[in-house]
Formats: sequence, structure tokens, C-alpha cells
Amino acid sequence: LNPDDLGSPWGAAISSFTAFAIGAAIPLAPFVLASGTRALLAAIAITAVTLFAVGAAISLFTGRSALRDGLRMLAIGAAVGALTYSIGRVMGVSLS
Repeated sequence: LNPDDLGSPWGAAISSFTAFAIGAAIPLAPFVLASGTRALLAAIAITAVTLFAVGAAISLFTGRSALRDGLRMLAIGAAVGALTYSIGRVMGVSLS
């Protein structure tokens, strides 16, 4: 690798922070307007659509099927969400 061809470390850090902040805000947004089961269902729906869209967008760089990559990203996100939800249930966390 040629160091002159690499981007700025500060630029990479700021871009990474911004991407993570936006990604984290998406599933949390419904909880600003609602609470309980209604907010949870809205968060699941918004997150599912976003995960599929990001997966489909990745296909532009990989040359694979948008449907395949969208469903793959959605499946991975759903599995992680289900695991996180299950851990919260076991620990006694509730939305109310």
C-alpha cells in the first residue's frame, strides 16, 4: 500500500462515527414518538426495511443479486436482533 493513496485517518474516523450514529438512530427513532409494543413493532419494521436496503445497495459493489444481498443482510440483522431481544428477556428487561 502506498501511504499517499490512503485517506486521512481523521476522515475515516469521522465517517465511521457518523455511519454508526445514523445506523444506531434508525431503530431508536420510534421510541422517541411512542413506547411499548407499538414502538418495538415500528422499530422492527423500520430496521428490517433499512437492513434490506443496505444489503441491496452493497450488491452494487459486489455485482451480486440485490435480492440475495438484501435478504442476507436482513437475515443476519434479524438473527442478531432476536438474540439481543432474548438476552434482554432472560435478564428481565421490559419495554414498559
